[in-house]
Amino acid sequence: MSVLQKLVLASASLRRIELLQQSGIEPDELLPADIDETPQRAEHPRSLAKRLSRAKAERALAILKHEGRADGNFILAADTVVAVGRRILPKAEMVEQASSCLRILSGRSHRVYSGVCLITPAGKIRQRLAETRVRFKRLSREELESYLASGEWRGKAGGYAVQGLAGTFVVKLVGSYSNVVGLPLYETIGMLSADGYQVHFNWLSGSKA
Repeated sequence: MSVLQKLVLASASLRRIELLQQSGIEPDELLPADIDETPQRAEHPRSLAKRLSRAKAERALAILKHEGRADGNFILAADTVVAVGRRILPKAEMVEQASSCLRILSGRSHRVYSGVCLITPAGKIRQRLAETRVRFKRLSREELESYLASGEWRGKAGGYAVQGLAGTFVVKLVGSYSNVVGLPLYETIGMLSADGYQVHFNWLSGSKA
């Protein structure tokens, strides 16, 4: 297969872009998918992550088809869900949401699920799910208020970003760290490589994308 491959990332997430770049991959196009992310009644967190990642990928494909340029693309999408038991925590947009999430997570273990969906140039749909267990320390009032004041929680599932200040809250992490950041690299790179995307091209050329 030619090295001239096109990877469309159905996201505008800086953390997902940076994780791909860390792997030597530069997305050729960002195509954020605007979808309804509301959980269905009694939906399990892992099912939500898989459903939303596929919906994002399919939405991006529909846009490309509408524009007459769907051929030859790898389309990659992901969705990350933070949950305590079956309780799904929101992507915090308001300080009250972030405060509620952090109070729930304080001193407890939770799980982070990321669904990853890849649509290949041949139209095949591949999906993987990553799961990581994370335990937070018990947060003091000062820690909670200071983190809320930082604004770092905005738009983050569960109201925190592990790659930032909230990394100091983590007592234990079992599983993929990159999954908690927003894109499980082992699963993502494995899918891309298995379907013919030349993941290691930039490694061989001695430079990252």
